[in-house]
Amino acid sequence: MTKGPDQARDACGVFGIFAPQEDVARVTFFGLFALQHRGQESAGIATTDGHRIYLHTGMGLVAQVFDEFRLARLPGYAAIGHTRYSTTGSSNIYNAQPILVGSPVGQLAIAHNGNIVNAAELQAELVDRGATFGSTTDSEVIAHLIALSPGHTWVDKIRAAMARLEGAYSLALLTHEAVYAVRDPLGIRPLALGRYNGSWVFASETCALDHVGAELVREVEPGEIVEITHDGLRSYPGQVSPRQAFCIFELIYLARPDSRFSGQLIYLMREAMGAELAREHPVEADLVTGVPDSAIPAAIGYARASGIPFRETLIKNRYVGRTFIQPDQRMRSLGVQLKFNPLPEVLRGKRVVVVDDSIVRGTTTPRVVSLLREAGAREVHLRICAPPIRWPCYYGVDMATREELIAARKTVAEIAAWTGADSLGYLSVEGLLRAVGLPGARFCLACFTGDYPVPIPEALGKFVLEAPAAR
Repeated sequence: MTKGPDQARDACGVFGIFAPQEDVARVTFFGLFALQHRGQESAGIATTDGHRIYLHTGMGLVAQVFDEFRLARLPGYAAIGHTRYSTTGSSNIYNAQPILVGSPVGQLAIAHNGNIVNAAELQAELVDRGATFGSTTDSEVIAHLIALSPGHTWVDKIRAAMARLEGAYSLALLTHEAVYAVRDPLGIRPLALGRYNGSWVFASETCALDHVGAELVREVEPGEIVEITHDGLRSYPGQVSPRQAFCIFELIYLARPDSRFSGQLIYLMREAMGAELAREHPVEADLVTGVPDSAIPAAIGYARASGIPFRETLIKNRYVGRTFIQPDQRMRSLGVQLKFNPLPEVLRGKRVVVVDDSIVRGTTTPRVVSLLREAGAREVHLRICAPPIRWPCYYGVDMATREELIAARKTVAEIAAWTGADSLGYLSVEGLLRAVGLPGARFCLACFTGDYPVPIPEALGKFVLEAPAAR
């Protein structure tokens, strides 16, 4: 799914493997390929042969960064990989991951999904202790913190660092001898563990395990440290939390629909969201459609629950956003038409229910409504399978500032008028929880409620670790 300017953007995807009998760089490439939806700005792979760590990173999509030549230069029996969307630090090559740092006990490579809210404080402390930073990301802060933490083993150092970290982190770590999977004690971002031809792999989403032919074993537990070496897999307690706070937006939009969470297929959860929408916001209409691709399961669920037929009405150009070539001004003025092409013969004269996953800034949705009307739709009724997003995310999703969030500034009626829709209905928080079938205490709902599970510093922002000239 290509994320437009009005959509939430996730922080990253991580992948790790320890498999002496495999071409680990190649397996990692295909694992990252399955996680491409989580970040399209840069990608990288680090491997080890027991003597040194090999690293290659680059800007762009996974397939733009790697080819056969570059993969062949990444030997070894263990690897980690990363595909990035920037949420702390700008989109530059020096912020591409994995990031490699030195320590008194050897090299450490890190790939990180999440956001550390006390990164600026920790960075200042680490600089005072002699750390030198080559990037402007909180991921390098984590790496130096682990490297300089007390302990005789990497597990000791990781555990000590976890006690200092505040926020969201699902980590893939690589040393000369081991791969580590680490998850923050709230479990905000996903991380899954699988078996691969007698070896071990882990990834941000279960779909990546499927793509490389691995079998899902379980999710990495919140606060857990998983160590994989030649001796096998060992689990260690890292940090304990009195609660969990998994990002529910993963289930609404960020994760691929063929991934699983808590044993459930996300596709079916999204269908259930659409069914709840139909019950909460019914309307007389001729057809139900979804904004491709992420809202299609919810649209199907709405259609099934309402008895209104589902039809595709917008055909998506899946390659928009996958090029560095920018459109000229005339083409930019076409806006959403570069991404979607409507089907006038299907839309003409029809009352249409349009299901979408969310409205963030409110910039793209009016263009979609206008596109449907221009193609002949008589009525356009918007149904959104996320509650109104009134608060920004600080845990690894670029969701704009509060001033930019349209639901923080306008009522539902005002947003409906802004978009040009005949009606607008958001799924309630209660309906969302019914659809996922899990208690609200397991989730972070802060973007809907403003109730953050980790206190947020006042000065926190995407570029908090950058000097103004670097932005």
